[in-house]
Amino acid sequence: MPTTRIESVETFPAGGGLYVRLTTDTGITGIGESTCFGWPGAVGEVVESFRDYLVGADPFDVEAHWLHLYRTLCFRGMVVGGAISAIDQALWDIKARHFEVPVWQLLGGRSRRAVRAMKVISGHSAEEVATACADAVGAGYTAVKVILFGHEHHGMRQAQRIADLVGRFTAIRETVGWELDVGIELHRNMAPGDSVLLCEEIAPLRPLFVEDPIPPDSVYAFGEVAKKVRVPMAAGERNTTIWEFAEYVEQGGLAYVRPDVGIAGGITHVRKICALAEARHQGVLPHAVPSGPVATAAHVHLGITVPNWEAQEHVEQENAATSAVVKNVVPLVDGWLYPPDAPGLGMDLDEAGLASTPVRTLRVGAPVREDGSVAIR
Repeated sequence: MPTTRIESVETFPAGGGLYVRLTTDTGITGIGESTCFGWPGAVGEVVESFRDYLVGADPFDVEAHWLHLYRTLCFRGMVVGGAISAIDQALWDIKARHFEVPVWQLLGGRSRRAVRAMKVISGHSAEEVATACADAVGAGYTAVKVILFGHEHHGMRQAQRIADLVGRFTAIRETVGWELDVGIELHRNMAPGDSVLLCEEIAPLRPLFVEDPIPPDSVYAFGEVAKKVRVPMAAGERNTTIWEFAEYVEQGGLAYVRPDVGIAGGITHVRKICALAEARHQGVLPHAVPSGPVATAAHVHLGITVPNWEAQEHVEQENAATSAVVKNVVPLVDGWLYPPDAPGLGMDLDEAGLASTPVRTLRVGAPVREDGSVAIR
């Protein structure tokens, strides 16, 4: 019989996240965050359905709980993945608090001193994007991810669109030079032929990676694009299991995988995804925006221990709309994220902040082209 049992399961929707708090009969709590930001309420319903299984269970059997929750119905997707991810983070938090060590110590200890933060940049013109990149350099960042493709590009003809996208990247290099690592996010907005054309034109500008040049609907199609270009490719922010990632790792032509600890199975499962990539000498660039502070912390604990963790996309937590939901955030110093030394994930939920943070409502609406048809995304 276990000496420690889960006594309560609480859910807190706030912003685009669904926060979970598990409490044991010894008074230890653990917290986690789902980053299924489109439907936090739906994630909460799934967590509630897991309550009867979790209450009374031994919180230390983390792997067994992951398998029980996933294999119950073998449903797939981000809502179920988000629920399991939040619970998994909370279980790791409890275990580390019990042993009075930070989570990263339970994951094998440090493989690096700090995690490189990769600031996410967007803008509506080449000048805006270039200026934002220069500001990031001034703040100490050594890597940025630029959301190069904007909604306005859907209204352009092909040649104009390609020219504008190349112009934006050119302006960045002319402003910040070669010392800044610049990842390019195309946000699933291009057809294979157009994405190949664009990748060939920006290759001389040396992108750190090109992310999601086409929708993630087909591993086969993604692999075909990767074969035709000379830039490192990245994908995975909409994938939720090692089985989905295995196909991209083996057939997608990736240089970097992009798991999200808030939908891809939490700490337990993301570690496995990283190992899949490590076996192929692929790097890890986790999807971490618009994550809240708990998922950000979980990523940092992983990033400290995972050998092939290249960088972590980031927005400053002190200024984030959801920073009020916790009592402290992971510190960012000169573009680097430092892991907490406190037990567990190193933070606690702030119930007053949770109550004052409204749930972000999903706005449904795909981009529309000039003939009224729905554009790919």
